[in-house]
Amino acid sequence: MDPDSLSKAFVEHYYTTFDSNRSNLIGLYQESSMLSFEGEKIQGAQNISNKLNSLPFQQCKHNISTVDCQPSGPAGGMLLFVSGNLQLPGEEHALKFSQMFHLIPTAQGSFYVFNDIFRLNYA
Repeated sequence: MDPDSLSKAFVEHYYTTFDSNRSNLIGLYQESSMLSFEGEKIQGAQNISNKLNSLPFQQCKHNISTVDCQPSGPAGGMLLFVSGNLQLPGEEHALKFSQMFHLIPTAQGSFYVFNDIFRLNYA
């Protein structure tokens, strides 16, 4: 699969899962994975899952504006940079966000999230 198709498929899967049942995202991370969420560093699949599930909203809708990708390293990794809007229930205005993923191939032929950096973009 070419990098653009891979990144599009990953982004669609990640945000659809986040918006519908974010506890299912745990399978995308491993114990070596790290999430930086608004400057807070969290390591390990279970800790990342706990953080995402403890966010102060149960429902949301991500609307993706851009996805940029680059191959990363000789092992076949991928860097993805995503920007878009996050709409929370009851909120009139969407929040702008940026998120970066570093995907690493697994022996089974799929990918896991090694690094994940999320920031809201305040204007």
